[in-house]
Amino acid sequence: MFKILEKKKVSPDTWQMKIQAPRVAKYAEPGQFVIVIIDKKGERIPLTVCDFDRKEGWVIIVFQVVGKSTGRMAQLEEGESFAGFVGPLGQPSEFTALPPEEIRNRHFIFVAGGVGAAPVFAQLKWLATNGIMADLILGARTRDLLILLPELKQVTREIYIATNDGSAGEKGFVTDTLKRLLVERPGYYGECISVGPMIMMKSVAGLTRQFGLKTTVSLNMLMIDGTGMCGACRVTIGGQTKFTCVDGPEFDAHLVDFDEAMRRQTMYKKEETEPHQCTIDRAIEKSHE
Repeated sequence: MFKILEKKKVSPDTWQMKIQAPRVAKYAEPGQFVIVIIDKKGERIPLTVCDFDRKEGWVIIVFQVVGKSTGRMAQLEEGESFAGFVGPLGQPSEFTALPPEEIRNRHFIFVAGGVGAAPVFAQLKWLATNGIMADLILGARTRDLLILLPELKQVTREIYIATNDGSAGEKGFVTDTLKRLLVERPGYYGECISVGPMIMMKSVAGLTRQFGLKTTVSLNMLMIDGTGMCGACRVTIGGQTKFTCVDGPEFDAHLVDFDEAMRRQTMYKKEETEPHQCTIDRAIEKSHE
């Protein structure tokens, strides 16, 4: 069992939990994810790692309530436990495999939307720990939906905030702010990393392609087994079929077929809100339709 050490609400529909999971914490890296299972009959919920401590043996996850299972997760309290907490899964962020001296002079710009701020925090913290302070554009529909702002300020050089309604930072989309920075600082940024809603990442990719800026996105596709066996999380990258759970979740943004990915994301909208649980067999069958 994996005990909930801390729990707090970070926005009207988003929660942060610190989970006791020593083996996961020991091997976790930025960019990877875990699969959380509430009980023996629970759905497998993939969540990207937000933070971890190898010595103390905990992992932090952040999740938004979007359906029945995440709603049940939000009802759990400190001291209660998850039946399963599997990971770390997927490939770490590419830069974690490089010697810090190789990337110290590379200027990163991160673009995070909504709960995408959680996995971005793990990446920014790794860079900051290695002496690399990156810039961040943090976006949300409104001020109340901005999360982890105090924590993010500690691991970034500068944060630019964009909200759709103008209640915080600049009024508009993250791409408006990104375009302004790329125009004002031609050639300054060497890499963009974007995590958030699929439509946001598609827009970021379209913009950075125009500027010839290397861009990586983290795809939050449907996952079932998390090991590439079921094929439910397949995506098309540069015309080739890849599996998000083993080949990703991070991919070259300019090679992602976003239209296909967005279609696949909507396949389970009905099941997410229904009171019964979609079975694994049905999920696999539907994923191949």
